[in-house]
Amino acid sequence: MSARGHRVDLYLTRPRLPGPVMRIDRAAPFASLAGPRLVRAGRYVAATEPRAAVASIARAVLPGGMMRGARHRHNDVVLGSYITNDEAGWIARRIAADRPDAILIDTVFRAALLERPELGGEDRARSVVITHDVFHRRHAALKLAGYRVEPAELSRAQEAAALGRAGALVAIQPDEAGLLREMCPGVQVISVPMPAAPAPRPAGVMRNPDRLVFVGSDNLPNLDGLRWFFEAIWPGLRSGRPSIRLDLAGDCGAAIGRLPSGVRRLGRVADLAPALHRAALAIAPLRAGSGLKVKLLDYARHGLWTVATGEARSGLADDRRAPVFVAESPSSFGATVLAALAQRPEDADALGYVTRHYAAAQIFAPLTDLLEDGPG
Repeated sequence: MSARGHRVDLYLTRPRLPGPVMRIDRAAPFASLAGPRLVRAGRYVAATEPRAAVASIARAVLPGGMMRGARHRHNDVVLGSYITNDEAGWIARRIAADRPDAILIDTVFRAALLERPELGGEDRARSVVITHDVFHRRHAALKLAGYRVEPAELSRAQEAAALGRAGALVAIQPDEAGLLREMCPGVQVISVPMPAAPAPRPAGVMRNPDRLVFVGSDNLPNLDGLRWFFEAIWPGLRSGRPSIRLDLAGDCGAAIGRLPSGVRRLGRVADLAPALHRAALAIAPLRAGSGLKVKLLDYARHGLWTVATGEARSGLADDRRAPVFVAESPSSFGATVLAALAQRPEDADALGYVTRHYAAAQIFAPLTDLLEDGPG
């Protein structure tokens, strides 16, 4: 939007900066950055509350799993935290003063902004909530599995009421767009998944035929899927192919605890390309979740095929040439991994898939049209 000549102002409801002080690059795509607990001096932004400053330092030096344990020790999974009245009021007053052409709101957890009296009917009509997930479905699945979830309650009716105040909704994949239309029949809904730019393997870089890779944060669906994979699938794979190895990139490795033989932690890496270009295959053994599993797009844009559960595959564009082998049971998952390694699927097929379905201009066109023409 900035490149199209629009001014973009960014408001942070909570001061979760990458460090105690953040330097804003001159090339930043937003005109201003502000929030109810931020202070800015020139090109530098800092949190005004000590707790946020300490958390920023901790995020810079501690693995994500340790941070999660410290912040949310009474919950197994945190779906989101609702915006407070003070935070919503601070932002609503600035929106009312600036009168922007469009208001983008990040998830249902900040949709309470639309309840503020400072905002009129026109403001609500110009608002667009980016949903990421249909959260009440994920909430119900996690509660049913016995996990402690924050927020403690999130029903379909509650989510529909919060989202129904918006002028339009953005779903991350078509199936969830259909669910949102059923929940909020009077609200316009469009589907805007993540874009994926092809990153082909450099000449001379070879894939290791015994190397698997998994990329993931320390969120519960990732950890649950990895534990299932290690307990039910990995021993059989190692027995049938002792040379096989698995790399874990991201905070999942630190959070999972002790790893079985043949599995290596990479941790957070500045560039995923080397790991994804050298692996022969990716895995996505997820058994829960919603939205779009962006890791599968990351794999595909690096020319990498994936063995995935149906849950992990859901949300991706329908295409018989999608670079994903689907397997559900432990025996079929392991057998599919071995068969795919023997087959050595082509990078070009994965790169072609993301080019056909996830080019940035194609992905963002519905959102660009919505913001420039207005909901309706």
